[in-house]
Amino acid sequence: MYETVIGLEVHVELGTKTKIFCGCETEFGAPPNTHVCPVCMGSPGVLPVLNEQALRLGMKAAMALHCEVRKDSKFDRKNYFYPDSPKAYQISQYDEPIGEHGYIDIEVGGQVRRIGITRVHLEEDAGKLSHSVFGDASYVDFNRVGIPLIEIVSEPDIQTAEEARLYLEELKAIMQYCAVSECKMEEGSLRCDANISLRPIGQKELGTKTEIKNMNSFRHVERGLLFEQERQEAMLHRNEMIVQETRRFDESTMSTISMRSKEDAHDYRYFAEPDLPRIVVSDRFLAECLAEIPELPAQKRARFVQDYGLPDYDASVLTATRPLAEFFDETAKRVKDPKVASNWIMGDVLGYLKTTDATIETFAISSMRLAELIGLIENGTISTKIAKSVFKDMLETGKDAKILIEEQGLVQISDESALRAIAQKVIENNPKSVQDVVAGKDKAIGSLVGQMMKETKGKANPQVVNQILKELITG
Repeated sequence: MYETVIGLEVHVELGTKTKIFCGCETEFGAPPNTHVCPVCMGSPGVLPVLNEQALRLGMKAAMALHCEVRKDSKFDRKNYFYPDSPKAYQISQYDEPIGEHGYIDIEVGGQVRRIGITRVHLEEDAGKLSHSVFGDASYVDFNRVGIPLIEIVSEPDIQTAEEARLYLEELKAIMQYCAVSECKMEEGSLRCDANISLRPIGQKELGTKTEIKNMNSFRHVERGLLFEQERQEAMLHRNEMIVQETRRFDESTMSTISMRSKEDAHDYRYFAEPDLPRIVVSDRFLAECLAEIPELPAQKRARFVQDYGLPDYDASVLTATRPLAEFFDETAKRVKDPKVASNWIMGDVLGYLKTTDATIETFAISSMRLAELIGLIENGTISTKIAKSVFKDMLETGKDAKILIEEQGLVQISDESALRAIAQKVIENNPKSVQDVVAGKDKAIGSLVGQMMKETKGKANPQVVNQILKELITG
């Protein structure tokens, strides 16, 4: 029997307007090779200058991941030749990164698992290669060269593909909450490489690892790891040797394919970057970075459960992104029952967003207007059924709930004398249902309530209707 050991290397593109060592823009989707200059292209005689905002965002990320942050660190040269690297080296950090010894907590099967983070370091991105469909040429776009990244390296604490996905989801949320990065995997601003090995259960020494690249979604990370786990286990059962190599994930076959042998650190011939001074930050700078870190996803989840009495599942869904969590927070503070607000947002609001191109930031109904609609249900002005209709009309017309209710005459009927007269008529016209109620058949009352709602065009207060019907039938 074997156990799986997984470590993840995540590259996060920092949300700066310019590159890490020059003034070129970082705009995504610009025409190829239009955002380049002598510095990022490595022309002879040029000198890099560190982008302070990149350092600030990197420090915030390290702090949010509970890392020990260095006040004194340095850049190194990572030497390798590849067509997407015009300098034939990458400016990165090796033995003195900006942050070390952090962690992320994830919940697996109701239990909290702590995944250690080895390091967080700053570095520059490489270019982007594309290949001719005929296989006779490759093209390089250097716009991405020099875009600031942090690389977040986990400890080999991850045991399953599911844990890897949960770790990545939490990591992405933390980066977005801190406004470190938009983390758009489709644009390459969050990229993940996974190292995986197997070893006999109880053995301390790690097995031979392979690295999986080219995974552009969390689903692909999970699928790639599952395939590689099964491939390695089958090889070990056949007494075949696992080769340390880099493999790519092929989404068309949901499998991994060998690319090249995997380098070790000494192959890169790291040495201190001679063109950049050491990074020395003040206590004031660190305090400013710390002050910019908001309430993080785990803290919000705990608060939503404690303060609003939400189930763990609701809290998890509502804190998936910072804008969604803030939308719920602002709504819940204005209603009597936060769980009702949760139901509306998780159901009607998110349901609408899934069927349109809208986001919670561009959603047509503000948290205040949604809370007003919920309040009209809570004070008995309208029923939940009518509120659903009003919600749709709010989206279509842009009008507030109160205006729509007045225009359409939708105010709920709660007057007992008026409802009692209608109930008497419904009872007379439905003797079979009345007999079933007397016989103790609880569902029969629902039929009578339905008739009442039909007579009042859905305006009757269901609670009052139930009470009146039971009084008239059973005395």
